[in-house]
Amino acid sequence: MSGFTLVDAAHSQAAAETAVQLVHQGKARMLMKGSLHTDELMAAVVRTATGLRTARRISHAFIMDVPSLDRAIIITDAAINILPTLKDKVDIVQNAIDLAHALGFGTPKVAILSAMETVNPDIPSTVEAAALCKMADRQQITGGILDGPLALDNAINLQAAQIKKIDSPVAGMADILVAPDLESGNMLAKSLTFMAGADAAGIVLGARVPIILTSRADSVMTRLASCAVAALVAESQRLSLKQALAESPRVNVKQAVAV
Repeated sequence: MSGFTLVDAAHSQAAAETAVQLVHQGKARMLMKGSLHTDELMAAVVRTATGLRTARRISHAFIMDVPSLDRAIIITDAAINILPTLKDKVDIVQNAIDLAHALGFGTPKVAILSAMETVNPDIPSTVEAAALCKMADRQQITGGILDGPLALDNAINLQAAQIKKIDSPVAGMADILVAPDLESGNMLAKSLTFMAGADAAGIVLGARVPIILTSRADSVMTRLASCAVAALVAESQRLSLKQALAESPRVNVKQAVAV
């Protein structure tokens, strides 16, 4: 630990507040939850006057390496937003797309999940899925190819999509799976981990810096993978802000301090 700067704090809440201050001072480009509780860290992050909020809603994403798939997938949101509204889901989807870009996915294929692949007015998640896809058509969500509603089988399995005659550039080849709510997203991610042997990394997006929000019970591999993902996101943010500064010197000074 000799190569690292240690900053003392009286208790866990003070540790979270100090970490947020270090970001404001330009001394940190990511946060990682240690032995303190998630709500203590996130309370400091979302505090109105001194936190790390941006215009985006904060959301969580799992990056998962599932043995039976030929690609890594992103699952969101399985840890932060309990019952996201349509407006919330716009930011959740955009955060996930930006993450995919930082990880080198190219143009990610985004599946908006529900229990079926047709719009049913009695199932709100199917209506919201259709709305999100139309918003992407109108450039209200950018950087990805969206389709939905899609059921899980035809989102990740090309044969299932073909059997159901779903003509879509996303069906069967999704890179990002957007869950209808936290409960379904959390169960999906944990099912893949504990029943399909998937490796996972977790990260919180939408704040001024990426936040590594691992469980205290997570393995060393999960923690290291989450750190690696956060480092890639932080570097992507740095390069984007540097480019913005070069193109427009009027970029907010508070944003520029992280460069």
